[in-house]
Amino acid sequence: MTAGRRIARVLIDSPLPQLDRLFDYALPEGLGPVEPGVRVKAPLRTAGRVIDGYVVEIGEEPDASRTLSEIESVVSPTVVLPDRLYRLARRVADRAAGSASDILRLAIPKRQVRVEKSWQEPPAPPAPGDDALQRARDEIAAYEGLGEVLAGSGRAAVEAIPVRRADLPGWALLLASAAAVQLAEGRSSVLVVPDYRDQELLLMALTALIDDEAVVRHDARQPNPDRYRAFLRTLGDQPCVVVGNRSAVYAPVQAGLVAIWDDGDPLLSEPLAPYVHARDAALIRQEEEGSALLIVGHTRTTDTERLVAHGWLQDVTAARRIIPQVRLSTPQELEQTGQRVPSSAFATARAATAEGPVLVQVARPGFAPTLVCASCRAPARCTHCGGPLGARRRGAVPVCGWCGRSANAWRCGECSSEQVRLASSGTERTADELGRAFPGVRVIVSDGAHPVQHVDARPALVVATRGAEPLAEGGYRAVILLDGARMLQAPELRIAESCLRWWMNASALAAPGAPIHLVGVDGPVARALATWSPAAYARTELDARRPLHMPPTARVAQIEGLSASVRTALDALAQIGVSGEAVLGPLPVAGEGGEAGKVRALVRFGYGAGAEVATTLRAAVVADAAQSRRPRGRPRVSLSVHLDILEPEI
Repeated sequence: MTAGRRIARVLIDSPLPQLDRLFDYALPEGLGPVEPGVRVKAPLRTAGRVIDGYVVEIGEEPDASRTLSEIESVVSPTVVLPDRLYRLARRVADRAAGSASDILRLAIPKRQVRVEKSWQEPPAPPAPGDDALQRARDEIAAYEGLGEVLAGSGRAAVEAIPVRRADLPGWALLLASAAAVQLAEGRSSVLVVPDYRDQELLLMALTALIDDEAVVRHDARQPNPDRYRAFLRTLGDQPCVVVGNRSAVYAPVQAGLVAIWDDGDPLLSEPLAPYVHARDAALIRQEEEGSALLIVGHTRTTDTERLVAHGWLQDVTAARRIIPQVRLSTPQELEQTGQRVPSSAFATARAATAEGPVLVQVARPGFAPTLVCASCRAPARCTHCGGPLGARRRGAVPVCGWCGRSANAWRCGECSSEQVRLASSGTERTADELGRAFPGVRVIVSDGAHPVQHVDARPALVVATRGAEPLAEGGYRAVILLDGARMLQAPELRIAESCLRWWMNASALAAPGAPIHLVGVDGPVARALATWSPAAYARTELDARRPLHMPPTARVAQIEGLSASVRTALDALAQIGVSGEAVLGPLPVAGEGGEAGKVRALVRFGYGAGAEVATTLRAAVVADAAQSRRPRGRPRVSLSVHLDILEPEI
């Protein structure tokens, strides 16, 4: 009996959906040793070229007469795709109706030859010292049941205590402590945060507990050699703590803990196909590996609260609750006085600036983000493109926010007036106004164009946009939250949930006992801030969305493409039982016109049907891509699918 040929099953590194499967290749003599997980080059018959790929399996082909292409070459003997990473990528991609290669492109950096050739796995990092380990355990003990969750590889939603110690926020100390305990027991941790500001805080907290050699930084801002060196470190057997942004969730360590901080931050949602949120990838990873899972935040997203309600996550809160002092001023108070800052908040800021810095949160950056006609109050629009006009400083010529053109001779299209007035205040105009109201007090602006990381304890007014608030030495002596009503007016499903997150995160920067003013907002979201009850608010939001079958009470798929392609996908869904009532649209996509343009449809479906819906939509995408047709004279419009979108629009 003739033995079968040894073959390699290869995952092609290609964005084409029809190539998202394993291909069999023969292993020619003289190729050298080939093992699963190595990079190879292999011919692609349909394209007539050699393409990169990863060996996933080594097997035998019993049919000697079967014609197989041969592996062209082994790029490197280094195993960069361990089996656990491939299984995670495959499951994440299947849930999102995407390609495994798209996930691996986020997880595996480009090869750096010099780094790889000189790489040597470092020795085991020293365990945390007794004092550091005791501090870590004390931090964990401040939360009821958290120690048991970590010891038993459980899953928990943790409401972070809004405190600061050693000028570090409580959430960073908590995650660092959990990682230190895992490291002391010889297990790795993966800590995922939204942006570089959070990453720096977490790294500072880790420095006080564990040796720097045990920390692996996963950062898109790193040079390619440093990123590849960090990736090689996560492939080794020595335990470590991985700290990074959303793609760090795929770090190939054998993790004992995966933790997500502030899962409501949109930066944790991957903008590239298949658009997987780091929280969803972490949930799948925990199920695959059996690690502990923590989703930590000052607020509770409706997505996380749904998992708590179903018993998938344990609800963990502080053993001793700390509720900041929040004071509310209603919209009626502002209408009566006509002031942007009520007298109570102004008096608080006046008293607090005598002691230290005061935080003033505003909605937008710039001087005056929007202008209106001085006569009829109609929005001031650019005569060239229709974009909104704004002003960079007092008395400046209006500038279009879309095309950047100056409106030197603007005239209102409604009443022909030539005068404009400021409709809203950004960071710079607010700083200008407060600077005149608080003479002798320094004013600091922090926004996307003027990022500030830290301010000292001297008196100051810090005017910041949401999410750009710097840390203050000793905490802010008062926090004033402006423009709340304007923030709540945004036409987004989750806007109230997002506002509560912005306000709570800013409030957590206050010094112990410092007053917090929420200006011009009332209703449930204001009460949730005043009572510091984010979980109860999330439950209320879930109850309101459930009758409408809106996320996260149901999953939503967005389908885009040519009308015929979208209709074919919808027909395929109907065949598996997705009713027409669950479909919104299809409607033309903005900017595209007529039947020949792109259309979009939304499909709502239950979590139990998720696997079947994702498989059906993936098959529709592959079938559409394989047809390779396009309208005459126009570029090809491919069918695309996006599951679990944060903000459904139609």
